[in-house]
Amino acid sequence: MNYAENILHTIGNTPLVKLNKITSEIKSLVLAKVESFNPGNSIKDRMAVKMVEDAENDGRLKPGGTIVEGTSGNTGMGLALAAIVKGYKLICVSTDKQSKEKFDILKAVGAKVIVCPTDVDANDPRSYYSTSKRIAEETPNSWYVNQYDNPSNSKAHYFQTGPEIWKQTDGKITHLVVGVGTGGTISGVGKFLKEKNPKIKIWGIDTYGSVFKKFHETGVFDENEIYPYSTEGIGEDILPKNVDFQIIDHFEKVTDKDAAIYTRKLAKEEGIFAGNSCGAAIKGVIQLKDRLKNDDVVVVILHDSGSRYIGKIYNDDWMKEKKFL
Repeated sequence: MNYAENILHTIGNTPLVKLNKITSEIKSLVLAKVESFNPGNSIKDRMAVKMVEDAENDGRLKPGGTIVEGTSGNTGMGLALAAIVKGYKLICVSTDKQSKEKFDILKAVGAKVIVCPTDVDANDPRSYYSTSKRIAEETPNSWYVNQYDNPSNSKAHYFQTGPEIWKQTDGKITHLVVGVGTGGTISGVGKFLKEKNPKIKIWGIDTYGSVFKKFHETGVFDENEIYPYSTEGIGEDILPKNVDFQIIDHFEKVTDKDAAIYTRKLAKEEGIFAGNSCGAAIKGVIQLKDRLKNDDVVVVILHDSGSRYIGKIYNDDWMKEKKFL
């Protein structure tokens, strides 16, 4: 009989799918790594389980403990799956920018959800960074995950996602395109691929309102770059330790409007029902098309599922309210 021991054993080995219509103006082969095929419907399942397992192994997470994490939603879902299978409690701290669907899904799988304001400084006690740390300090037998600085985040992608992409492309990949938030995916996959072939280009997709691009190009952390934006899952107003700027060759910024429009185009033109940052990644590749050659093989990671964004990106009223339609 062929069955998984539990739901965690179904994580990974997601398909690589050729994009056709949406990337028609790009002359190279563009392949999408569709991470919504994971059981929690996002790439974050991979690193969530790795972080939990590593914390168990070194004693940071003890039996019957409580997992505490600040999350935009997807990491929380991956942690929830691990918590259910392994018998932990979970407290997720998020921001009021995230879609209601994310909170409803987290509650459905047993997580306690605390919502903080988005438009405050990272060091403000009301921020979701500060709040999640405080809750972890106040909760007995708890473990604060801290996906931004937790090295197990990028290790998960170095040991799993990177080798998958290398194998699926027979080592022919020339460009990796990834939206950057915590930095774990781009740094882990990028490190593995660069070790296999140093000529592979690693491109990070950023958003306006985030510090990554300017810091990468100038070394300056410019607070004037920071302002509210609606694209979920990418960009930061901090510099997570998981972002390895030396591995990343280029950052490309994509507007909130373009990210939203191209997310919807993915569904209508390719039949891929993907999340908000996926549209940003696709638009980023299109913006960079002049840097690509005919025989290049581009892999774009599509981080999560459109099911998280029904009330926003896939809602005409919300899109019109934002002046995206």
